[in-house]
Amino acid sequence: MHTEVIDYGQGRLRAAATRAGWREVVIGVVCLLVLLMSGRAMAAGTATPAECNALQAKYPQLKGKTLTNAINPHTPGYEALDPNDPSKYVGFDIDLGEAIGDCLGFKMAYKPVTFAALLTTLQSGQADIVISDIYATEERAKAADFITYSKVFDGVLVAKGNPKKITGINPSMCGATAAENTGYVEIPLINNLAPACKAAGKPEPTVQLYDNNANCIQAILAGRADTYINDVNTVDQAVKAYPDKLEKASAVTLPYSVGIGVPKNQPEFRAAVMAALVALQKSGAQAQLLKKWSLPSENLEAPKLIVSN
Repeated sequence: MHTEVIDYGQGRLRAAATRAGWREVVIGVVCLLVLLMSGRAMAAGTATPAECNALQAKYPQLKGKTLTNAINPHTPGYEALDPNDPSKYVGFDIDLGEAIGDCLGFKMAYKPVTFAALLTTLQSGQADIVISDIYATEERAKAADFITYSKVFDGVLVAKGNPKKITGINPSMCGATAAENTGYVEIPLINNLAPACKAAGKPEPTVQLYDNNANCIQAILAGRADTYINDVNTVDQAVKAYPDKLEKASAVTLPYSVGIGVPKNQPEFRAAVMAALVALQKSGAQAQLLKKWSLPSENLEAPKLIVSN
């Protein structure tokens, strides 16, 4: 009997074996490598639930297809240009969409548009799905069916020191200027403050409209706006990027959820996406992706449908 030492990079496997025992050694090494690779896949949140095989059999029309996701790629943490490769997109929503595609057997392509154009792009047939940190409201459900996957918490972004003492979507915003994306649900909430401001003898708040989050943030940095109210994680990312110039005044809980938009005339596709999302949540894949992108675990929400006739 003699001893052989085999180096596999992750450590050293010491095998005491005779020539006749080499088959067992090789089998052991293969099993070890499979376990290591499996562990890496699970840690990355890419494990495919067993239910996905059944879903691909149930919805064979999706397998092998390439579907287009309309996105507004200016929300770091959710969907943004890859800093290492501007031809690609990265973020939680990107990974979630890819995981849904993997589960159902299709690949994802992307169509970058302004936030206000997300649903019109879907309606016109230029996109097949919208996964872009969009709040699922009853009004928006007139244009698309929604499958929710995340709870909504808004943050109130202000200049360092909060000179206007803004505390939320309330009368503290009277006389202030808010930078918001065209089509954001926060806009009517801010405009609805006008009567309360008038009753208090104060000017109503003003809303400046922009095409993306980056421009809204720049409006505060340039002194054109006093606040920007949007997803709290987006606000936190802005504070992280400009810690000496920006701060979060508060967080606001909104009566909405973030949803995946799908065409209203494709109930079977909607059912497939819903089933895949349920399977991914059950497998823990969505929770792993939240952790990967440093998003709070409490953002996860059991899927529900928001539709309008």
